[in-house]
Amino acid sequence: QVQVVESGGGLVQAGGSLTLSCTISGLDFGRSTMGWFRQAPGKEREGVSCANWGSYTTYYGDFVKGRFTISRDNAKSTLYLQMDSLDPEDTAMYYCAATGSTAFSCMGRNFGYWGQGTQVTVSS
Repeated sequence: QVQVVESGGGLVQAGGSLTLSCTISGLDFGRSTMGWFRQAPGKEREGVSCANWGSYTTYYGDFVKGRFTISRDNAKSTLYLQMDSLDPEDTAMYYCAATGSTAFSCMGRNFGYWGQGTQVTVSS
């Protein structure tokens, strides 16, 4: 059974930083494509960053503009999203997800395993 559990969200002032963590179990962590998505109230879900380290492929949404970094600790089966220079526009529920597949994608519909989300709120 695949389990995806996020943590690390919270309230931060504009310009601040947060690191989101996501522990994924029950699939081949080293080979699966995984990523971070977000959804703000009244807006569609969007891909923040995705990666597949088997193919050394990463993707960042245009809005990231070099502020976020996706990384992993394979030994801990944990995915991270380091977020710097946060802006109130980054306020959203952030979700961790995995495809369970080696194929690379950052389209949400291709991800079969999702966490429950962690709220990020950036105050101005």
